[in-house]
Amino acid sequence: MLFDTHAHLDDRAFDCDREALISGLPEKGIALVMNPGCSLESSKNAVALAKKYPFLYAAVGSHPDAADEVDEQVLEEYRLLCREEKVKAIGEIGLDYHYEDIPREIQKKAFRMQMALAQEVGLPVIIHQREALADCLEILGDFPEVKGVFHCFSGSAQTARELTAQGWYVGFTGVLTFKNARKALEAAQAVPKDRIVLETDCPYMAPEPYRGRRNDPGYLYRMAEVLGELLEITPEETQELTLQNGKRLYGIQ
Repeated sequence: MLFDTHAHLDDRAFDCDREALISGLPEKGIALVMNPGCSLESSKNAVALAKKYPFLYAAVGSHPDAADEVDEQVLEEYRLLCREEKVKAIGEIGLDYHYEDIPREIQKKAFRMQMALAQEVGLPVIIHQREALADCLEILGDFPEVKGVFHCFSGSAQTARELTAQGWYVGFTGVLTFKNARKALEAAQAVPKDRIVLETDCPYMAPEPYRGRRNDPGYLYRMAEVLGELLEITPEETQELTLQNGKRLYGIQ
């Protein structure tokens, strides 16, 4: 059984078949799913979904693309959502300088506010970082007690080693299966076995040979297959390893 540690099942891409797809996940070997929010609205939707399915959990937070919505009122709504039993993290939050639709200073302010919230409520964070590593690490350095996962990791093996040495988990997606995945594979090999988790980031990033299709947690087995080969362990050992790592990351008993 596998743990998809990052799936956006509240995304509109699933509007046509969401309930059928989620209900069928246990039959596909999916034991647990973490559904992070990307905005206040999607966070509320993620929590509502988590309440409907025993194996589904939620995180609440504003993605860098929604950083301009973060103010004290939004933080208070997140604070209230954190009281829900199925909410296990703050996320996904962070910095994204690829398009810069949201100015960097607004992103950094929202990131700091949500890191402070995570510290206050005692929850791990789900970090989105794209082309902003230096600024991201600077902000994280101001909150040394807050840890969590760097999701959809795209950094180097050296960065992966440094993060895990500080207590972070590292999440890998369908990129592991891509033909040009050398950097991701090297990073995965650099991560201690007790710090690696798997995710689909669906509906995006479908693995080979399904690339180009809508992604969903049912495809997570492909990442597990590649990771098992990389770590030279059996498929069963890979599933158990990443399942237990995900449960430890999010404090799920």
